[in-house]
Amino acid sequence: MGGSTAKVPVQREPELLGQTVVVIGGSAGIGLETARRARSEGARVILTGRNSERLQLAGSELGALSTAAFDVNDPAALERFFGGLPGTIDHVMVTAGGPHYARLLEMGDEEARRAFDDHPLLMIQVARNAAHKVRPGGTLVFMGGTGGRRPSIGLGIVPAVTAALPALTASLALELAPVRVNLIAAGFVDTPLSATLLGDDLDKRRNQLRTTLPIRRVVTPADVGSLAVHIMINTALTGATYDIDGGQQFVAA
Repeated sequence: MGGSTAKVPVQREPELLGQTVVVIGGSAGIGLETARRARSEGARVILTGRNSERLQLAGSELGALSTAAFDVNDPAALERFFGGLPGTIDHVMVTAGGPHYARLLEMGDEEARRAFDDHPLLMIQVARNAAHKVRPGGTLVFMGGTGGRRPSIGLGIVPAVTAALPALTASLALELAPVRVNLIAAGFVDTPLSATLLGDDLDKRRNQLRTTLPIRRVVTPADVGSLAVHIMINTALTGATYDIDGGQQFVAA
């Protein structure tokens, strides 16, 4: 006698259930998608950003625990934010800060300092303020890039920052243990920031990458957000750098 066995959907418990995730730069792009993914895994989210209107919309959409609008490069504001968090948190994702492209000899001192402020110095400041707020086994996740690994005229100080971040990540992982510290190194990601930087050349760049990348598509904020949440969930990961660029660094893209 023939028959068929009905497939029963596999139920699994969300892997961040009851945990609190702080996303610095969480009102758009990679930060917002990370917050969305964390929410889908049961996390409570706290979002920060510079643009209060955009931040409010993101917080409302995700049912955020709270939002805070401030400039993350203001050390006093960053300290007030972490000092005002109620109790402990589980994870911090930092997506704030953008690249600073210019010929090295044409960069002013202030612009060069800002490039370091936006990345290495920001990592240290976040780590210092989060050290006593993140529970043991929780994680700090920072954003870096792969594009600066191939120096060229016009990248300016980006290759130096790119080289520094993995070593800084490893050092912070040792100092903050058992809190975990990891770095995501992305190539081109189709974000509002990329649109601002490229302007009218955005579609040209998208089409170029779809043709040349081994994955034959452009990396999206959701791709990066998925990786960030995996790093939060997998408690064996610390001190490491995780590339997500669709193979961009291996081709002439």
